[in-house]
Amino acid sequence: MKALICNAWGKPDTLVIGEMPSRAPDAGELRIRVRACGINFADTLMIQGQYQFKPPFPFSPGIEMAGDVLEVGADVKLYKPGMRVMCIANCGGMAEEITLPATMAVPMPDNMDYITGAAFPVAYGTSHIALQHRAHVQPGETLLVLGAAGGVGLTAVEIGKRMGARVIACASTEEKLELTRQYGADYTINYTSEDLRERLKAITGGKGVDVAYDPVGGPLFEPVLRSMAWEGRLLVVGFASGNIPQIATNLPLVKNCAVVGVFWGAYALNNPKVLTDSLRTLLGWYSLGHLKPHISQTYTLEQAPEAMWALMRRQSLGKVVVTL
Repeated sequence: MKALICNAWGKPDTLVIGEMPSRAPDAGELRIRVRACGINFADTLMIQGQYQFKPPFPFSPGIEMAGDVLEVGADVKLYKPGMRVMCIANCGGMAEEITLPATMAVPMPDNMDYITGAAFPVAYGTSHIALQHRAHVQPGETLLVLGAAGGVGLTAVEIGKRMGARVIACASTEEKLELTRQYGADYTINYTSEDLRERLKAITGGKGVDVAYDPVGGPLFEPVLRSMAWEGRLLVVGFASGNIPQIATNLPLVKNCAVVGVFWGAYALNNPKVLTDSLRTLLGWYSLGHLKPHISQTYTLEQAPEAMWALMRRQSLGKVVVTL
């Protein structure tokens, strides 16, 4: 099968198109014809050897995909060849086929296409588990979202509004902030031209934010931590800035707030039911028209390195997807 291959740690330019072996499914597994694969910041870290999971060489990046079931292994009851599914994996999605546990797949709604399906699991799953399972966001609470126009940030705005939160979206340009308003942001902050702490004080009347969602890291983390409300929850989602912030532990103490880690992919190993239950809830919302994934651009497999560069340079809005 044709695949985008990583043979050594490096930037996207080091990836090559080549052939990898197809694998028949073992018991409990599915072999899937990949039709589209979502691009995530984790992919850019993985090919550089900077991600928590380091696959053996050679491997294909890609942790979320959508396609058709080609073959089912023994003991698989819920899936048949020809079924349309979205799925998640540690890697391997940027290839014509992938073989993975059936527990990592979910049937796609009839009204969802492959490109949308490939853009859906990681971004929506991360934000849903972060806001509901980890932060327990309550109606009326204030939610601050950093990187709010990015792949996961925009879903946090959308899901936060659905959960009844008052959403403050934070981004670097007016174009990005306008997109967050279209997805329900009540307030917006341009952190390149406005003082983040002062704006948060003004918006919250000095109370601070109940929940902060941070997929960016870097220098904004500390002012956000200093802006948390009593018993607030600061969600550490990722480090798109490339900088992992360090904190003085007296700050959570005096604020009586929690710094909460959100490693969405780790649920695949530790508690996959949390992932699949979350996806089923989200797909129910999608089927009812309550979620509208924003896909800014699609790329061919040969253009996948260009797609990764767009993410690394923070040039994309919402999600980008590779089609196969």
